[in-house]
Amino acid sequence: MLNVSNLSVQFGKRILFDEVNTSFVKGNCYGIIGANGAGKSTFLKILSKSLEPNSGNVSLEPGKRMSVLEQNHFAFDDKQVLETVIMGNKDLFLIKKEMDEIYAKPDFSDKDSDRVGVLQLEYEEMDGWNAESSAAALLSNLEIKEENHYKLMSELDGIQKVKVLLAQALFGNPDVLIMDEPTNDLDFETIKWLENFISNYENTVIVVSHDRHFLDSVCTHISDIDFGKINHFSGNYTFWYESSQLALRQKTQQNKKAEEKKKELEDFIARFSANASKSKQATSRKKMLDNLKIEDIKPSSRRYPAIIFNSEREAGDQILSVENLSYSDSSGKLFDKISFNLNKGEKVILYSKDTKATTAFYEILNNNIKTETGKFNWGITTSQSYLPLDNNSFFTQKISLVDWLRQWAKDDEEREEVFIRGFLGKMIFSGEEALKNCDVLSGGEKVRCMLSRMMMLRSNVLMFDEPTSHLDLESITALNNSIKKFKGNVILSTHDFEFAKSVGNRIIELTPNGVIDRLTTFDSYILDPKVKELRKKLYS
Repeated sequence: MLNVSNLSVQFGKRILFDEVNTSFVKGNCYGIIGANGAGKSTFLKILSKSLEPNSGNVSLEPGKRMSVLEQNHFAFDDKQVLETVIMGNKDLFLIKKEMDEIYAKPDFSDKDSDRVGVLQLEYEEMDGWNAESSAAALLSNLEIKEENHYKLMSELDGIQKVKVLLAQALFGNPDVLIMDEPTNDLDFETIKWLENFISNYENTVIVVSHDRHFLDSVCTHISDIDFGKINHFSGNYTFWYESSQLALRQKTQQNKKAEEKKKELEDFIARFSANASKSKQATSRKKMLDNLKIEDIKPSSRRYPAIIFNSEREAGDQILSVENLSYSDSSGKLFDKISFNLNKGEKVILYSKDTKATTAFYEILNNNIKTETGKFNWGITTSQSYLPLDNNSFFTQKISLVDWLRQWAKDDEEREEVFIRGFLGKMIFSGEEALKNCDVLSGGEKVRCMLSRMMMLRSNVLMFDEPTSHLDLESITALNNSIKKFKGNVILSTHDFEFAKSVGNRIIELTPNGVIDRLTTFDSYILDPKVKELRKKLYS
């Protein structure tokens, strides 16, 4: 279906891809993974022909169509919503546009009539007469109401635009579908719909995502970018991760007999194969795992940061009291009359359909903005650490990472360079990297620095506003595991379903008309029909 031959990409002295040869076939969904900077997004741009490699080529089977999820949310601001979706099938849209232009001519000729006849035949073969109804159905499935279908894209809010561009990519059943971070800015209900759509999709899907639950739900293969090469592995992300970790452990166990290692790997594959049976995509994955050869499982070269949160002191029973908090911005009421008491040891998933609401709530709890009404009080034995959504204000000084982290040292020992460099090394800032200035860091590096700061503060209450933004899968996995082990209180907002499901034991949802508060796990909360009805009421 889609072939990559002798692909090489180099930026200056840095080699991203070196003589890559691979192919993507029909019926499979490939999850492209790799550390930050490995070239995931670059690879997708090369596949879609928006970026030329230094050498090699990408070839799509003749007569097949590729669709790419648009990243520029303002690219179609002057177009109607329904028209934007139909533009996802470029050939179909151009035929329709030419027909409309011919029909609009005041001096319609016999030549025009002949041309329209040819165009109508092509249009019919492409199911063009059902294009509008198909586009409208996609939009409705993504909760874009019919009243918005004929508005200009510029009239929609940011999340609505994301959904329209997603519909555009999916429209017309493309033979190859390429998506870079498709779950960004989507709510969990829309992500679930997309998971079901892709799981039953019969063509080729190539996706980059940091959402592990999404990758587990849709992928038949994981395509790992490592050492300038791309290798396909059968199965979803969890299978790849656990199998690579198992292979790494076995590699270090030099005294273990080959027969024991083989049996351990075989049992591992059998366990995953038995679990892969829920959907058409999963059934296909099961067949691949059944046929997987032991030698196909190899250890990963990935480096995982050592994220460990410890508290300087244990908190008492009184953690946080919130009473009648309300807040609005220029778009209207974000949340209203929010009251709750946080109990010792609880790990709260703070949620809202509007992420501006959760961000404002964190900013209030950290005294960065003032609430309109209500009050809150932290228990006198609590200490708080906060990872904000926007952390740029922490990185304005032209100082090294060593000096940056030293600002939060508590004693002379922690101020020693050898201590701080050891600390940074655990967060994958080794050698000269620890000496570079903090104002030139990437988004992922900044988040790792902020996590280092939180670890050094040793607070007993941790607050995270979308902590997985900018992190690679390795850092997300390490952070997820660390928060699960943390014995203090956590308040967390995330679009990572696996994160929310595995960490939270209480859900607090902020709405413009009150609060929903449940002692449950996040997956149970999202699936609860009574909660669904209440949410509809409070957001209406």
